[in-house]
Amino acid sequence: MTPQERADRSAAAMWAADAASKWLGMTLDKVGPGTAELSFTVEDHHLNGHRICHGGYIFTLADSAFAFACNSYNQVTVAQENAITYLTPGQPGERLTAHAVESARTGRSGVYDVTVTGEDGRKVALFRGLSRTIKGQHFEESQ
Repeated sequence: MTPQERADRSAAAMWAADAASKWLGMTLDKVGPGTAELSFTVEDHHLNGHRICHGGYIFTLADSAFAFACNSYNQVTVAQENAITYLTPGQPGERLTAHAVESARTGRSGVYDVTVTGEDGRKVALFRGLSRTIKGQHFEESQ
């Protein structure tokens, strides 16, 4: 099995059970070994009292991209710590995209950087996720 096939199968298994990302309107746009891209369109129910995208939804988009990136090796991996910096607001009707990239992976620990961008390419937020691999696989695979 190629690394891309493993990433695709891991993502398919996770996506099938990911009610939260689907409920928020996200789509899984791309996945690869140590990478993932998810997006959603900012709708009225995503807006806060300032009529901009609520930061919690931007965080969730970035966190979901992080999850798919760090789980792309068919090893169950969870978040250990996450941090986000908001740079510009997400606007009503705008499609936001989270691009996750593996920065480091050693043993059971990983570091992933996620950039959330708006339709015009501007940076909306920067997110860093630290992962920890635990027992289990997303699909049966001989080691």
